[in-house]
Amino acid sequence: MTALMDHATEPTTLAAYTFAPPLRARAAEVRAARHELRKLASPLVGEDAAHEVELMAAEAISNTIVHGHGVVTVSAECNSEVFRVEVRDEGPGLAVASRVDHGRGHQLIAGLAARWEFTTGEAGTCLWFEVDLVL
Repeated sequence: MTALMDHATEPTTLAAYTFAPPLRARAAEVRAARHELRKLASPLVGEDAAHEVELMAAEAISNTIVHGHGVVTVSAECNSEVFRVEVRDEGPGLAVASRVDHGRGHQLIAGLAARWEFTTGEAGTCLWFEVDLVL
């Protein structure tokens, strides 16, 4: 999947957050970061899409807290065409067995985002998603 971020004007970093382990103890910080992402996105993508940004960020960050390893970074960027959120951790990524009560976060992101991707490798795991601007 190709990101528009790669093809439009130079992106501007709007926010960056870092959460060190133990991640479950950082719930208030994570909640504040999600709300801040919504506030940043709202004038760029519209209020409804900004709520979707917050929901997608919540899913991505929650997955990282449950399945990831090491330090988690969350960043938001914007260029002339898209608002992009990226969630990274230091772990190699892993396949999670299907469960009735889990496993819908990526489906939710796929349904709401204009573009998204989940990658794993030696450098860590990254999930990014983009929402088109309404400007």
